[in-house]
Amino acid sequence: MSSHFEKAQTYIPGGVNSPVRSMKILDMEPVFIQKGSGPRFYDTGGKEYIDYMGSWGPLILGHSHPQVVEALQEAVKDGLSFGTPTQKETTLARMVIEAVPGVEMVRMVNSGTEAVMSTLRLARGYTGRDKILKFVGCYHGHFDALLIKAGSGVATLGLPNSPGVTEGTAKDTLTSPFNSLKAVEDIFDQFGEQIAAVILEPVPGNVGVIPPLPGYLEGLRRIASDNGSLLIFDEVMTGFRLSYGGAQERFQVTPDLTCLGKVLGGGMPVAAFGGRREIMEMLAPQGPVYQAGTLAGNPLAMTAGIETLNVLQEPGTYRELEETSQRLEKGLQEAAQEAGVEVQVNRVGSMFSVFFNSARVTDLETIHQSNKEQFKEFYRSLLEDGIYLSPSPFEASFVSLAHGKEEIDHTIQASRRAFARAAGIG
Repeated sequence: MSSHFEKAQTYIPGGVNSPVRSMKILDMEPVFIQKGSGPRFYDTGGKEYIDYMGSWGPLILGHSHPQVVEALQEAVKDGLSFGTPTQKETTLARMVIEAVPGVEMVRMVNSGTEAVMSTLRLARGYTGRDKILKFVGCYHGHFDALLIKAGSGVATLGLPNSPGVTEGTAKDTLTSPFNSLKAVEDIFDQFGEQIAAVILEPVPGNVGVIPPLPGYLEGLRRIASDNGSLLIFDEVMTGFRLSYGGAQERFQVTPDLTCLGKVLGGGMPVAAFGGRREIMEMLAPQGPVYQAGTLAGNPLAMTAGIETLNVLQEPGTYRELEETSQRLEKGLQEAAQEAGVEVQVNRVGSMFSVFFNSARVTDLETIHQSNKEQFKEFYRSLLEDGIYLSPSPFEASFVSLAHGKEEIDHTIQASRRAFARAAGIG
C-alpha cells in the first residue's frame, strides 16, 4: 500500500472523498495526482499520464488552460466570495440561456447533486404532484430520492440501494429501464396523474456511455407532455460537452427543466438548473419554492465558467472535438479486432466507454453482461503505458480539446497491447 493511500485512510473514510476514486473495482489503489497540464497529468512520483478522465468530465479544454488560469489569477485579487450578487453571475447566466435551448431562466448552485435536488423540488411545487420517474442506471447525485437503482459509484461498488434511504423517501420514486418506451408507457398508465417529472441523463454516462435509441427522447417528450408531467434533462455531464447547447441541441429534443454542471465550471465546483420562465419564477424570492446556497454564484467559479464558454464558442471547436473522438473510437475498435477480442466502443461526441461485450450495449442489463475481468486487465495495461481512463467499467471517459494527434496515436498503440492482454484472459 502506498504511503499516500495509507495516510489518507487514517483521516478519510476509504481514503477518498468520492467512492469511485478508490479504484476498488479494479483491485488497485488510487493514483495520487500532483499537477496537470493540457491533456496530461502527473502523479506524486512524477509519472506522466494522458488523461481521459478529465476530472470526470469538466476539463473539456484540458488541464490548466491558460485563458482560464489567467482569468482566475486576476479574479482572486478581488476576493474569494462575497455572499451578495456580482455582475459575473448575470454574465454566466446570460451565456447559459443563449446556449441551451430549454433554458429561459437559470439559477447557479455548487454541485450537480444540488442542481437535481432543487429541480425536483421545483417540479413538485409547480405540478402539485409527488412522484418522480427515473431510469435504471442513471445517476443524479447522492441525495436520497434518486439513489435508487442508480449508476456511478453505486453501480461501481455493487450497492443495490444505499442504506440510509428511507422507505418513505423511496416510495415516490418510480424506475424504468433505459431505452424502453413501452415500460414508460406502462408506468404512466398506472401512475400518470401522480408523476411530477420524468428525469434522465439524455446520454447516460454514469454506467458507461449509453446512446439513446432513435426516437426514445422524442417519445419521452411526448409522454410527459401528454400527461402534464415535466421532462427534466440531467445534463450535468452532457451539457456543453456534446454540443454548445448540450444533448438537447444535439438530439433536437427540448426539456422543461435542465440540470448543468461539470464543463459549465471549467474545473471549479459549479452547477446550475434552469428551464421555462413560468416554472423558474416559482423559485423564492419570486415564488414559494425555497432554494438557497451560501456559495452559489461564487465569483471564482463564475470566472472559470465564463472563460471556458468563451473558448468553446470559438469557430470549429466542436467539429475538432468530434473528429478527434472519432479517430480514437476507430483506433480502439481496430485494435480490439486485431487482438481478436469482442468489444463495444460506445461513443457520443467526446464521451466514450469500452465494454468487453459481444452484444450491443443499450441499458444497464447489457452492461452487466460485459466481462469485467477483461476490463481490469485492459485498464491495468493502459495505466502502465501512461493512459488514464476513468477507473471503472461503469463510467464514461472523455476527450478534450487538448488531446492531439500525438496523444491519440499513443493511446491507440497502447490499446493494442492492452486488448491483447485482455484477450488472454477471455
